[in-house]
Amino acid sequence: MAGTSKGEGRIGLLNGLAAYGMWGLVPLFWPLLKPAGATEILAHRMVWSLVFVAVALLVVRRWAWAGELLRQPRRLGLVVIAAAVITVNWGVYIWAVNSGHVVEASLGYFINPLVTIAMGVLILKERLRPTQWAAVGVGVAAVLVLAIGYGRPPWISLVLAFSFATYGLVKKKVDLGGVESLAAETAVQFLPALAYLLWLGAHGDLTFATGGPGHAALLASTGIVTAIPLVCFGAAAIRVPLSTLGLLQYLAPVFQFLLGVVYFHEAMPAERWAGFALVWLALVLLTWDALRTSRRAARALGPRATRSTGPVEPTGGTGVPEPVGAAAAAAPGGACDLPGIADMPGAPVAEAGTAPLPKP
Repeated sequence: MAGTSKGEGRIGLLNGLAAYGMWGLVPLFWPLLKPAGATEILAHRMVWSLVFVAVALLVVRRWAWAGELLRQPRRLGLVVIAAAVITVNWGVYIWAVNSGHVVEASLGYFINPLVTIAMGVLILKERLRPTQWAAVGVGVAAVLVLAIGYGRPPWISLVLAFSFATYGLVKKKVDLGGVESLAAETAVQFLPALAYLLWLGAHGDLTFATGGPGHAALLASTGIVTAIPLVCFGAAAIRVPLSTLGLLQYLAPVFQFLLGVVYFHEAMPAERWAGFALVWLALVLLTWDALRTSRRAARALGPRATRSTGPVEPTGGTGVPEPVGAAAAAAPGGACDLPGIADMPGAPVAEAGTAPLPKP
């Protein structure tokens, strides 16, 4: 029994590493799709993601949720809003990567937990612990320092962070699994995206038709690039503790940042290093507070855990990087694609003031 548990945990960890690793390395993929512009790439991503996910759901025969969703206009309306918000997120991320702003895009996923916490306070009237307030304050200071360094607000980072935080807030209300949610949202996106591609083709500007079979295959693979990390994340979410996933989430923006600096050779003057250092300090504060609160919750659950038939995973008041009144849903064209814990079936509900997992 213990061996099986360890084996499952190892499988879960490997899937988690694979999911966040793929999200972190996705900036290497979007430039391969040039000369297609960001809007054409975005449209292909919408179309081919639906094709891939629909085939997967047909294979596993998981369509019961669709009928239920169609009979609930309010949830359907929320899916439309989620699809619109993630369209902005995906589009800005793809444009940012292919325009030489990988580092600024990675910042959006670093500050996403801070933005989600702020939205929880402002919109949901959630209460924060003192350390969380300190982390948010340091995050605000970081944005100001970066704005001075860039000579403008880091709008790419802010759009990515706020759009994904809004997406998570809406997704929490929809309450669909990660793959089902992706299917519903891309179904909303499908017709406008297809119409845009047909319009490009009618004007002779569709690179899918003029770039050769290799280029066409790469554009079609955007569906796989979107869905596979989500599947790996789902496999990890049911096998490893939330605290582990909460720490793994930072792999994606770390990889993106390193790619921007080391591989794409983007400039990092001293003021940008200072701004990023403040962001990382804020995340250290959040993580320390999360782990401390999680240990307290575990100790409080100790007597109950010993009376139970199996281990108890603290699900309330943990402070683990989970969604704050919202689920950080599946995958930014980069780390904005990243799904949230609460998107997975049977996932625990986060307490007020906890941060979400990013999704490119």
